Amino acid sequence: MNNYFQFKQFTIYQDQTAMKVGTDGVLLGAWADLSKANTILDIGTGTGLIALMAAQRNPGAAIDAVEINPAAYRQATENIAQSPWPERIKVYPDSIFCYHPDKRYDHIVCNPPFFIQSTPAPDTARNMARHCENFTHNALIEAVLRLLSPTGKFSVILPADEAFSFIGKTRETDLCLKRQTQIYPNPGKKIKRLLMEFVEYPCIPETTTLTLEISRHNYTEEYIRLTREFYLHM
Repeated sequence: MNNYFQFKQFTIYQDQTAMKVGTDGVLLGAWADLSKANTILDIGTGTGLIALMAAQRNPGAAIDAVEINPAAYRQATENIAQSPWPERIKVYPDSIFCYHPDKRYDHIVCNPPFFIQSTPAPDTARNMARHCENFTHNALIEAVLRLLSPTGKFSVILPADEAFSFIGKTRETDLCLKRQTQIYPNPGKKIKRLLMEFVEYPCIPETTTLTLEISRHNYTEEYIRLTREFYLHM
């Protein structure tokens, strides 16, 4: 695994973090509708990837990011400092549950660092980053409802089974699923991930699909179109 990942407009160094740049983060960062957001919050920023993608996509937005892992916080801070947008992104070394800003956000994004039903990873740091021992779906929903502006949007990516469970839990709250994209790794495979956008007003959800590859490293036109502003070789 490389210690850095070069995008078109910024570089992600990842030698200090357990979770590296992956497709999930790039998908969420490229898919979320950030066009009308003046304030954006990235929950569990890791390397700072999604916060940096948000800065590239929305030149007028002020972006905050929270990261509880000390090494990841340092890495995100360094990546942002070396980016074209250091003055627009602030990183806070906090749990989202201890984060109490004096504002609400127009858009909240989260690539949740856990898979509730998966087998724990052997590495302690990676396990802390990936699993939901103290970070539940309900707790995330409560944090979003506390931090999201009344007309704001919340975008999240989850493994398919986790996503269906998450949607079920939001039905008991004020969050309403507005948009979802079902992610297929390649034709003939089952849904692997769901990209979801929630709002706090009644809506009828729009469902689309996205297939990533036709064959190994042979990417679909729709995936290339979504991510071409970021990947160097796409």
